[in-house]
Amino acid sequence: MYIPRHFAVEDQVSQSFLRNIKSGHLVTNTSRGILSTLIPVTFDETRLSIIGHLARANSQWSEPTSQEALFISAPVEAYISPSWYASKKEHGKVVPTWDYTLAHVYGELIIHDEVEWLRTAVSDLTNAFESGREKPWKVEDAPEDYVAGQLRAIVGVELKVSRLEVSFKMSQNKTKADLDGVIAGLRADNRNDAAGEVEYLRPEDKK
Repeated sequence: MYIPRHFAVEDQVSQSFLRNIKSGHLVTNTSRGILSTLIPVTFDETRLSIIGHLARANSQWSEPTSQEALFISAPVEAYISPSWYASKKEHGKVVPTWDYTLAHVYGELIIHDEVEWLRTAVSDLTNAFESGREKPWKVEDAPEDYVAGQLRAIVGVELKVSRLEVSFKMSQNKTKADLDGVIAGLRADNRNDAAGEVEYLRPEDKK
């Protein structure tokens, strides 16, 4: 991944970002060419692995590859209008851009077809997404024969992380006045998620 110096992220921040990834594209290079599937995931800190699953009918899991797999996740991304910059009124030398938080995760892809592994993986995934609800739904809430059938329809995937590249491009290279304009513009577009990231990542000397 090309990462300009002012969008680079410290290792500690990268690891924290990895722990909070919720979904992304699993990409593999196979004899059929490059294959990709969007999947929800959890991160197993003990195994340093991204855990997810594919539909059994999805042939990506069964296509052999001798190379690293790649997982791409961009939890926050947004269009940035040049009309938001204070500098537009000053000199007009502004153009649109795209802000994002992005991770490229590389590693060995391991396929799991063991029922108990799949049950644990799906339970962990469900619990992670249901944890903030007043009455969280659990896998055990569904009839056992139904759950068993659903587990037979999927295959587990585990990406053992060997290399991690993270870039946060959230207007850090802009002036304080331009950053204020970006934050206000994003909030006006109902993009509080992106506005919050810009605000959080704003360099200390521009706060």
